[in-house]
Amino acid sequence: MKYRFFLDETGDHGLSYIDKNFPLFLLCGCLFQEDDLNKMETDINTFKTKYFKTTQIILHSREIRKCEGPFQILFNLDIKASFYAALNKIIENTTYKIIGAGINKEKHIKKYGKSAKDPYSLSLSFIIERLMFCLDSLDKNGTVEIEVEERGKKEDTLLLSHFNSILDRGTYYISSQRLKKTILSFGFYSKKENVTGLQIADLCAYPLARHLLNPEIPYIPFDIIEKKIYCNKKGEYKGWGLKVFP
Repeated sequence: MKYRFFLDETGDHGLSYIDKNFPLFLLCGCLFQEDDLNKMETDINTFKTKYFKTTQIILHSREIRKCEGPFQILFNLDIKASFYAALNKIIENTTYKIIGAGINKEKHIKKYGKSAKDPYSLSLSFIIERLMFCLDSLDKNGTVEIEVEERGKKEDTLLLSHFNSILDRGTYYISSQRLKKTILSFGFYSKKENVTGLQIADLCAYPLARHLLNPEIPYIPFDIIEKKIYCNKKGEYKGWGLKVFP
């Protein structure tokens, strides 16, 4: 069976600056079997057409929360309630798995100092390994294409280099041979390309980060996606589909 895995981020990955209100960098991946992805794309396009009369709108978490750009329609509270109910229904009812890895930059620097690794590369290593475990639970012979949102030429080049090093060396638990057999591609896409899977990953990333930063505070968007997080046979996802480091 063929799968597609979409990666997006929330928070700043740089270690030179730490926002005291949001000291976390989080990478979020959403894993879809192709039939489920096709159904969701149809549902999202129907949703966009209803609210924007076009399918070309890019769903972006921050703009939605801030009611910016085309999402200024959400200043109308009736439209806002209807919009969130419809979008949440799609996110909740579609079949997919979430794998997220968050790096608390403040603790990371405090523990490792100048030897602290780049949060994006570190998160990617955690996620690739867990992606393999997740595929084992779904289909041991499954293959996957990984799609990542572009950030910038320099950043993308560094990320691709790190991915290739993971592919060449393997990890403590996953051999290089297994990775090369399972991962068919690792490609970058711009936000303008309107890739639905990347938009869903974007919508899932912030609730995961918010939960890791304030787990004691209820947050409805997290409650909606919590059951989608990859977990072990006991239903535990901490350290499995949701990793925080250090």
